Amino acid sequence: MTNAAQQRATRNYRARLEQRGFKRFEVMALETDRDMLRTLARRLAEDGPEADRARAAVKALVAVGPRKPGGILAALRRSPLVGADLDLSRPRIEGRRVDL
Repeated sequence: MTNAAQQRATRNYRARLEQRGFKRFEVMALETDRDMLRTLARRLAEDGPEADRARAAVKALVAVGPRKPGGILAALRRSPLVGADLDLSRPRIEGRRVDL
């Protein structure tokens, strides 16, 4: 357990970061990407043209266009089971009687 002084120091440090516009959050990633993500986070936290270039590159990489309707239907049509004439009907069975 941490003592009160450590908790207060951590709280003050995070408050100062928040005043500068920083926010703390957790990221789930592979262990092999740890150093890269930390370096990227440090780079994005800087002000300047290098941070702007990194931010633009990441945005371009992860940018997703508007989704087209019918994506699930298209995936089902690509299925290897298309045309397999499967019988997916089930017999209708009434539930059991329950005495309340």
